[in-house]
Amino acid sequence: MESNQSWVTEFILVGFHLSAKMEKLLFWIFSLFYIFSLLANGMILGLICLDLRLHTPMYFFLSHLAIIDMSYASNNVPKMMANLANKNRTISFVPCILQTFLYLGFAATECLILMVMSYDRFVAICHPLQYTVIMNWRACRVLATTSWACGFILALAHAVLLLRLPFCGPWEVNHLFCEILSVLKLACVDTWIYQVVLLAASIFVLVGPLCLMLVSYIRILCAVLKIQSKEGRRKAFSICSSHLCVVGLFFGIAMLVYMVPDSNQREEEEKILSLFHSLFNPFLNPLIYSLRNAQVKGALYRALQKRSV
Repeated sequence: MESNQSWVTEFILVGFHLSAKMEKLLFWIFSLFYIFSLLANGMILGLICLDLRLHTPMYFFLSHLAIIDMSYASNNVPKMMANLANKNRTISFVPCILQTFLYLGFAATECLILMVMSYDRFVAICHPLQYTVIMNWRACRVLATTSWACGFILALAHAVLLLRLPFCGPWEVNHLFCEILSVLKLACVDTWIYQVVLLAASIFVLVGPLCLMLVSYIRILCAVLKIQSKEGRRKAFSICSSHLCVVGLFFGIAMLVYMVPDSNQREEEEKILSLFHSLFNPFLNPLIYSLRNAQVKGALYRALQKRSV
């Protein structure tokens, strides 16, 4: 038994089973989406840093979301593109565990940042007179730091658990990158305790924040309906709808991947859902926030005016 449980040095990322022509097409599609997501999130981050009118708690948290999206995509997409460009789809053990750690860390942090953003909107709409007192800069920094710390402590716990597992082959990860559920399947011991820990973590970073956000938005909806001004209601709905779109996309896909019972038939579906998380979500988030947000569009217009003068 000991001879079979050798120390793994590398994994093979299976990816999609496609023809060479289709893989080349996907390579260029992924490249365009990846470059655009970096540029779009970088633009939002730059506008928030440069425009004093965007120096508010809402845009402070949005800047963190942009950083997470750029990092999230950069952790997974370049390796996906490299695998599509050549036939050597191996990844060494340590980079694989590091990729899993960063993937989980950024995902958990995004969940918590989205929850904090909903709390910010709740205070702004339901307690407007106390907003500047409650959401002062010290509180904003504490909330952001706590979100990052909790997200990466959780990811570190999962990475340590993975490092303790023996892998004795086959070493083919049936995924596009080192996703934790796919890596766990390669362990040659019973991993039920690890899956229970993963489910508990999913409840902590998915179900808990989602329930708090639902409560916040029910309270927000009640407060918005009491606003007499049509313009005030429109503005409140516009700001909140952008956040709700992002929350729906992110949490919906994450819960489908990590909280729905696993099966062999779902493996290909999970690849597509994870691809949406890694590539399309970072691409869509800046579009949602820029196209539906008058302040971001105004900041972009002012920046372009300054450049043309």
